[in-house]
Order: sequence, then structure tokens, then C-alpha cells
Amino acid sequence: MKKIVDYLQNKHIIFKSLKEVLPKEIGSRKNLKLYVGVDLKSYYASLFCISKKSRFLRKEAQELILLHEKLEKHIDSQIKKKYLIIEAPLCSKARAMLEAQQWKVWHEA
Repeated sequence: MKKIVDYLQNKHIIFKSLKEVLPKEIGSRKNLKLYVGVDLKSYYASLFCISKKSRFLRKEAQELILLHEKLEKHIDSQIKKKYLIIEAPLCSKARAMLEAQQWKVWHEA
């Protein structure tokens, strides 16, 4: 968690609170880290961290968008900001799809 907080701090993003949500809690079997935070303006933000060796494709981006909707239902509130930290090769169409949905994508190769 400290690594995530330091990374966000370098990007000038600070949360009042940040807690981890297990993917099992929202009915997912995905291998990712999921965080929900409240920023300084009291808006909810979601943070997805994905680390894998294979390419992140458009199909997985669609699944991520659906997972975000489930997360909103789980916390019973609208999430204004969506962040993705990905450590994998990233398909350009998947990136474009996420950015069209107002996701902030950080690709760490």
C-alpha cells in the first residue's frame, strides 16, 4: 500500500482515505488490486493496479469497465475519478477505450 501511496503522491494525487477492496467482494476472480479512496474534495476515486506478463487487450478493458460499475454498486456511491496503473504491454485500442470513458491510464513498462 505504501508503494501505491508514494506513486500517487508523485503524480500529485492525495487521498483523505484509501482502502483496499478485494475482487471477491464484488464477485470477480480477476487478479488485480483494487482501491477506493476519497480525495481532498470529498469525491470517490477508484484505483486499479494490474501487473501481468501478457498483453492487456480491449476485451479486458471492457471487463474492467463492468468491474468499475460493480464497485459503484458495492460502495453505494458514484465514483468520479478512475485510475489504472498497469504493468503489462498495453493494446492501443484498449487504452483509447478507457480514456474515452474518462479513465486516467498510467502505463509502467
